[in-house]
Amino acid sequence: MRHRILVGTTKGAFILTSSDDRKSWSLTGPHCDLWPINHVVGDPKTGHLWAGGGGEWTGAGIWRSTDDGETWTLSQLSNGMMAEWAANDPGFAEMIGGVPPEAPFTNDLVSIWSLTCAHGTVYAGSKPAHFFKSTDGGATWDRVPGLTNHPTRESWNPGGAGLTLHTMLPHPTKPGHMTIAISAAGVFTTEDNGETWERSNRLDNAENPKHHDHEHTHEIGHCVHNMMRAPSDDGLIYQQNHHGVFRSNDGGQNWHDITEGLPSSFGFPITVHPHDPQTIWTIPLNGDIQGRFPPDAKAAVWRSTDAGETWEAMREGLPQENCFFTVLRQAMAVDSSSNGGVYFGTNTGSIFATTDAGETWVEIAQHLPTVLSVETLETA
Repeated sequence: MRHRILVGTTKGAFILTSSDDRKSWSLTGPHCDLWPINHVVGDPKTGHLWAGGGGEWTGAGIWRSTDDGETWTLSQLSNGMMAEWAANDPGFAEMIGGVPPEAPFTNDLVSIWSLTCAHGTVYAGSKPAHFFKSTDGGATWDRVPGLTNHPTRESWNPGGAGLTLHTMLPHPTKPGHMTIAISAAGVFTTEDNGETWERSNRLDNAENPKHHDHEHTHEIGHCVHNMMRAPSDDGLIYQQNHHGVFRSNDGGQNWHDITEGLPSSFGFPITVHPHDPQTIWTIPLNGDIQGRFPPDAKAAVWRSTDAGETWEAMREGLPQENCFFTVLRQAMAVDSSSNGGVYFGTNTGSIFATTDAGETWVEIAQHLPTVLSVETLETA
């Protein structure tokens, strides 16, 4: 079994590989021409990789590799300032290899924010929030209009990073069924491959939480930071919100607040054990306007083994003084092992790993650019 950690950063994609049961890791990168890469994912069946990102300079695009990351091909979805400069400056155009061709969604997209693959289709979410799919492995992309034309769209408000579609959870056995999160418009669900969407933000224990400061008293806050579906229980979804941690037992239709016991209601990532739907991990930070670093500047991953009813801090191997890093919404992932392999990356360029469900942690990479996302890929 070959284990890979796919890392998106502000200066390209990186790949960590282990062939000795995660005892040691080798690093390659940066890939993707040093583009800002918000998310990198892989298909365990084929080994194919996709990396989405971009920005105002490069435009938005999705890179793909079919040879383990040795080479990458770009599908440009929107043009940025670089293309404008090249069109007006022959010398600059020569320097970058010519004027980039006109992209199909120029002026509509700033960057690609999230990727997933399921049931033979690759999906992408963007900033601003649009929903795309590819049925040819990522060579070409179509925008699915249902989300773009949603009747509530005019009321959506951007989060701190903009109006981003950052999380996509395809149903494991129902093609066309997916739950997504948009910051800060909330949770949406489709059952027809994105043609129509229903909002799913109902809070089922609104009388209990004491930490909410948003106006939606019978809803979770619409600034969803991250969601994860329990692989062994497809109706169970966990969410880290701007205003707390929540659990849904019905595929996202209703949400139950499980923040009590954590040192802060604020954080970005959350992830769930691949074989035990009751075991989850999250990384609380000390609040929206308090610096967004670990409480007391001591790093901890908080684990629950009872679906969020109780929590415990896991600290061994993590910095316990002067720790001011942030772990962003897509920068935490698990592998498929039964003993609980968990990985997270920081905005200070480190990757930490555990192979014992969080009991002990090891720094397996350091001095990378700001880590924007972490995913795993395991192949024979």
